[in-house]
Amino acid sequence: MADYANQNFLEENINLPHKNFKIGVVTALWNTEITAELKAGALRTLKKAGIIESNIKTWDVPGSYELIYGANKLASEGFDAVVCLGVVIQGETRHFDFICNAVANGIANVSIKQEIPIAFGVLTTDTQQQALDRAGGTHGHKGEEAAWSVLKMLE
Repeated sequence: MADYANQNFLEENINLPHKNFKIGVVTALWNTEITAELKAGALRTLKKAGIIESNIKTWDVPGSYELIYGANKLASEGFDAVVCLGVVIQGETRHFDFICNAVANGIANVSIKQEIPIAFGVLTTDTQQQALDRAGGTHGHKGEEAAWSVLKMLE
């Protein structure tokens, strides 16, 4: 059984039926210091699993809210799975709550509508340090985990 608490599940073998899956990686540009690392980790994981590099499409969108459109567009174009990556950090207004709820619900709805795996690799943290800790820091690498999630769904 996978050990989710210790991140060891990322070392678990992925047994894809073929390596020709088309996978999109949609990344928000807001908080680029963090999202660039999330994207790099997702791409490393997809390549490590043997996904053909020419079958991976990356698309940078302005912010996390736009991940919804990006995921839907790639799904409509025939991609087998999409990894959505972003960061929303709590500020002084309720904007955080609205964006987090909209993005989570939007990505879930696209996955259901399009009937493909779409990973929610969006960090929703109180501070920038918490986000950094989840982009290869002390709390693992959520970009790698998001890519691993779609790969496991495609098995």
